[in-house]
Amino acid sequence: MMNIHKLKLAGIGLAACLLAVFLGSSQTPESQGKGFESIFNGKNLEGWEFDPVYWSVKDGAIVGEITPETVLKANTFIIWKGGEPADFELKLDYWISEKGNSGVQYRSDRVAEVPFALRGYQADIDGANRYTGQNYEERKRTTLAYRGQKTQITSQPDSITETRAFVERNAWKGLNVVSELGDREELGKMIKANDWNAIRIVAKGNVLQHYVNGTLMSEVHDEDAKNRMTKGMMGFQVHVGPPMKVMFKNIELKKL
Repeated sequence: MMNIHKLKLAGIGLAACLLAVFLGSSQTPESQGKGFESIFNGKNLEGWEFDPVYWSVKDGAIVGEITPETVLKANTFIIWKGGEPADFELKLDYWISEKGNSGVQYRSDRVAEVPFALRGYQADIDGANRYTGQNYEERKRTTLAYRGQKTQITSQPDSITETRAFVERNAWKGLNVVSELGDREELGKMIKANDWNAIRIVAKGNVLQHYVNGTLMSEVHDEDAKNRMTKGMMGFQVHVGPPMKVMFKNIELKKL
């Protein structure tokens, strides 16, 4: 009788352990979403600043679109009016058409002479997946890290006062590759064409990380005290070019 009783207790203990493991596996930090706050209500563009010619809401997503009748002369942005985050984690899902060119803008400031324009860090997105995941600084230092790169960014010499004078072939001359995160083309294969993808940006101090579908695509350590931004505005881009469409949904922000 004693042995049977012990076996029963052991069976109950094993079942409890298996249940705990099952419940724990379904509650990952990502799914719990602790500290994240939705910054898009999925219904309208309340809390955003934008040109209605190019931005709207359809099927629960922010939609940016260029048509043959609305070709752009300058990149335009939809700008979040909720503040200027410094250290944060931002996650969202995006879809972009084959010829689309877009990006998630952060730690940025306004371009005074151009309506609805931002200048600063950008998590690049394009339909052909040539640039998606890289760190491109809009209207400033241009490319700070190509996909697959961990970089350290240094400033231009004191003799060069014009920022764009230290740019060559659309990349910052102070881009120093620290290590390779992976092969650029192989990383690109992890990004789905003509489908929804998940992007995550982690900005903490001078370290800026871009993830796509859970994989780190680029990492910038910005040591350029002359030009770096420690906080700023956020938004999404529609880029000059042929007719295109980009959509964003499930947009959540966590301040660190």
